[in-house]
Amino acid sequence: MRYTSDLTQSEWDLISYCFPKASSFGRPRKYSQLEIFNGILYVNKTGCQWRNLPKDLPPWASVYHYYRTWTRSTLLPQIHAHLREHVRLEAGKKRKPTAAILDSQTIKSSESSGERGYDAGKKINGRKRHLLVDTLGLVLMVMVLPANVQDRDGARQLLKRCSGIYKALRLIWGDGGYAGPLVNWVQRQLGCLLEIVKRSDDVRGFKVLPRRWVVERTFGWFGRYRRLSRDYERLTASGEVMVCLAMTRLMLRRLTN
Repeated sequence: MRYTSDLTQSEWDLISYCFPKASSFGRPRKYSQLEIFNGILYVNKTGCQWRNLPKDLPPWASVYHYYRTWTRSTLLPQIHAHLREHVRLEAGKKRKPTAAILDSQTIKSSESSGERGYDAGKKINGRKRHLLVDTLGLVLMVMVLPANVQDRDGARQLLKRCSGIYKALRLIWGDGGYAGPLVNWVQRQLGCLLEIVKRSDDVRGFKVLPRRWVVERTFGWFGRYRRLSRDYERLTASGEVMVCLAMTRLMLRRLTN
């Protein structure tokens, strides 16, 4: 193994069958899919530009071509979802969650980012990751929007996207930013209870809040992947895939340890 982002053979065996088989027509592949995927993971881990991939990995143009192809075909999010169900089963959970935690993370974006906005509360010009995680901290759904989109509005878009996927969901925890009309909307549209976990005004300093610490830990996991330190992606969809890649790497290591 050359880099800490590279997959071991046991990790690759868990997902290798998900990738498309080589065609019997045309020119044979010059680089293995494992090497291509290792190149994508290297960018995700180190935060380097595609053109600055090390020479002992496949050429950056080939790696980026496959990244775009697998992103457009939703293959990378599908692999992430498959591994999440595997990890849940290993932890004694059901495949589909019945409870989740909702939160958002505002991050700076680069000048190449397409859609971005200014978060007046955090005083950050960039984007906002709206996140829904299960009780293990595994990502159920991520949506990247301009930072000026309010948490409640972003949550509506996020929950609309996952409404037909997680039909067993019955309880969602969120912070005070989601209080108000969103609680009734979630109950009416999704049949879920949105429970607001508020911080007491009497408490000073840091305090671990029930359930909310789970999603904060997930944001901490993102810190291990420098590509997620800010949003370098031109498209918001690419920013969502980068989150899935980071969680995919984390879950593969967890399943093979």
